Amino acid sequence: MGDAAIGDELPKEQYDSDTKSDPLLKELNNIRRRRTDGDKRSMFAKKENPVLLMGIAYGILYGALILSMSSGLLGQSTSLDHSASTTFLDIGDECVEIDDEPWILIFPNEDDERFSLNAYNLPAGLAVLDYSIEEKDGSNVSPGTQVQRLLDDEVNRVNEQQDYSSLEEGDYVVTLSVKLYNNSDDAKNETNVTEALSKSLEFELEIGTKGGILPFLGGEEHREVRITDSGARSCWSIQELGNWGYILLVAELGGGRETAMLAGGAAGIPAWWMAFNSLSLSVFSLLIAYPIMYKVYHQEADDILSRNHIIRLVEDIISRCERRLGIEVDHDLAKVEPRELSVDIMVPYKNTENTLSDSKSIRDEILKEVLEEFALFRVFKPVQLTVRTIGAGQAIDFDSGVGVGVGDRDDELPPENYTSFFEELHSLSRIEDEVRDSLDLYFVRDKTLDLQNAVITSDDRIVFVSIIFKPTTRLAFFRFKRQASEVEDELRKYISERNQDILTSQELIVKARNQVSTLADRSGAGRVERKGDKDERIAAVARQDGFGGRMLQTKLLGDILSTVEYTANEKREMINKWGFWGLIVFVWIPFMASGVLVGAMLGLLSRMKFMRVLIATMIGGFIASITWAYTAEGIIKIMHKYKLEAVIPIMIIVFVLGAILHIRSTKIRRQTELFEDTLLDNFHNDIKEKYGS
Repeated sequence: MGDAAIGDELPKEQYDSDTKSDPLLKELNNIRRRRTDGDKRSMFAKKENPVLLMGIAYGILYGALILSMSSGLLGQSTSLDHSASTTFLDIGDECVEIDDEPWILIFPNEDDERFSLNAYNLPAGLAVLDYSIEEKDGSNVSPGTQVQRLLDDEVNRVNEQQDYSSLEEGDYVVTLSVKLYNNSDDAKNETNVTEALSKSLEFELEIGTKGGILPFLGGEEHREVRITDSGARSCWSIQELGNWGYILLVAELGGGRETAMLAGGAAGIPAWWMAFNSLSLSVFSLLIAYPIMYKVYHQEADDILSRNHIIRLVEDIISRCERRLGIEVDHDLAKVEPRELSVDIMVPYKNTENTLSDSKSIRDEILKEVLEEFALFRVFKPVQLTVRTIGAGQAIDFDSGVGVGVGDRDDELPPENYTSFFEELHSLSRIEDEVRDSLDLYFVRDKTLDLQNAVITSDDRIVFVSIIFKPTTRLAFFRFKRQASEVEDELRKYISERNQDILTSQELIVKARNQVSTLADRSGAGRVERKGDKDERIAAVARQDGFGGRMLQTKLLGDILSTVEYTANEKREMINKWGFWGLIVFVWIPFMASGVLVGAMLGLLSRMKFMRVLIATMIGGFIASITWAYTAEGIIKIMHKYKLEAVIPIMIIVFVLGAILHIRSTKIRRQTELFEDTLLDNFHNDIKEKYGS
């Protein structure tokens, strides 16, 4: 490993000599300068920022639209659906507009085995209702029923029930007609009708079972109605469309575009409204997520670190940490392996007399520097760092202080005059007592901290103080912002000032650890992955700045993003081959994990231009939304034709479970590949071969 640590303060002559003799170092320093100088362009000069703002604006407008529609702020008008049904947006016939006009609605209530017969927006006067059920061939099955209802300005609707519990299997027609008169006297004369309307509904009745373990096993007899011809559909009101906007949104988020379209198609939602909602979700997620992913993952070609760059960078970091931590690294056995999914680092080291940290602390320190450098160079691959103590040197125990000051001291002969020895021992004991008193007083004064454990050891060279503290703040994991290093500095200053008369030649070393802190806190990681709850293997990702970067490193979004990235890597070869058109087809075809976000990640990994990726994924998402919205109705009709209605909820469940299982299996495959043991096993075998067990 090289001796020239990147970023170290070096004399100009030595720096120039090192960079000239090491091209990798020169390239790394040039990239560092560009990264440190930053992008001087204005916010709107960066193409991803306007796109992100457009996504935020569209999301706000879409959310406000659905909220205002579903809440009734935009009224109950059906004119929107009616207008859309007269255009190419609706593949069916023109819907019947019902605003402020008398209209009839007939629908089955299968629990009660009755038809609900409703008439709305009727004027004041006398309403005469005639309703019946007949066989489709024309023979009368149930005698017609006539009822009269007196209506006023406040009561403008009537409702009746038509029983079908006694019917046998077959094809039928249920009919409702309504005649309106000014009063009961007018009803004696048919010429006095002020308003007349009627509606019929063709249906097929089947007798099945209900309440059994399976649809075909056990249960009681139950009649099921399948509508075969409902006539022209009634236009949907604005509020009804808004309510279904939420349902379609949740269905697509939970089970994908296919699930949402099948659910909407089964409910008779207009195809244009399903297409609009699906497309809106695609536009919103794409315009928000893609610019953020671009900010995180995109690098100019000259700034991308090669495998050799990463190896050299890590080697320099290890050398720098070696000097600072007082350890001796076996550079011959140390390994740095940049893989597709991660960067694996294995560091074997010996303790020396200058080592004042345990193996966990050393791992945290090395990992922290690696992640800080990776964040600067925009390397956001997970880092797997293994630190192992080798040799006969005693390891430092952070919790007990055992091992402080170990090392070979052959120059020191056993004291012949034991008086000085005991005097020195007494002096050390006094120092430790005074330091402990100072420590106790510090935690008495600081009400935000509670001392959990303290170890104080000393020799003629150092005084070593190791503490474990716990914040007293409620919900400290989220609210306590002081770093352990800050507590260390405060303690060191406080103890030194109170004991400056006895701490003369000795160096005061203070180590502090937060009991509720995590590896992410101690190493500065943005996100940490584990192979399993009982497995100590971890993979840490460099912290990303900004709100977007922090959001992407939450547990939920981090898992989603890493899974998307892994899937995109699997499909990269196809996109590299077919380019722009291949990306459109990939997003369009309804395969698992082929949505706009995976497509955007694919474009990023294939280093396609920003706008080409955006346009390709937008086109693919648009075609997919349109295709599914306008085929869902046809799929539902085919299922009705072949009596497969019961399959619809099963298909929805299958799609949802399929999406969940696919994500889970992809995550498992990724973790299996991420935490491969081959390199680690070889590392341990090399150590065993050189140093024994």
